[in-house]
Amino acid sequence: MKKVLILLFIPVYLWSCSGAGTTMPAAKDSSVAPKVTLPYTASYSSTFVPGKDSDVLTVLNSYKDWETGDMAALKTTLADSTEYIFPSGYDLKGSCDSVIKVFTKYRDSLSGVKLNLVAWTSNHSVDKGDDWVNVWYTETDTYKTGKVDSTNYEDDNMIKNGKIVWASSHQQKMKPIKM
Repeated sequence: MKKVLILLFIPVYLWSCSGAGTTMPAAKDSSVAPKVTLPYTASYSSTFVPGKDSDVLTVLNSYKDWETGDMAALKTTLADSTEYIFPSGYDLKGSCDSVIKVFTKYRDSLSGVKLNLVAWTSNHSVDKGDDWVNVWYTETDTYKTGKVDSTNYEDDNMIKNGKIVWASSHQQKMKPIKM
């Protein structure tokens, strides 16, 4: 019996020594990849690491609150003082209450909002210490007049102490091509 076990052990031992069955080495870490000379230097930052899921939750809650028209809940996601830059270039800066007042007036012109969130990412700027949540989505607004309008957006949301302090929205209007 011992001879049989030894005979079985030898091929297994040789097989393990040959490297068969071992895991492949992990992909190379990008931090040790060769440096590339870029044609520009970022004026703000180019050193980001993944951000916090709690920041994503704050931002996504704000989107859900907008979609459902819950301005009281939306208010809880904003800092005491906040700034929102609209795609038109309009810059709304002020207290949370004053920003909510403007948001409420616009939201009241709509009978419905439907959001289709496409993607989001949370980033932390290492050298600046800032936290960002970027969101890509399509918003379909139904106005009380009956007009329906769909737009693609990409928003940059800066978070401090778990609240949105600054946001900038970029849009791409959806217009059908006539053939």
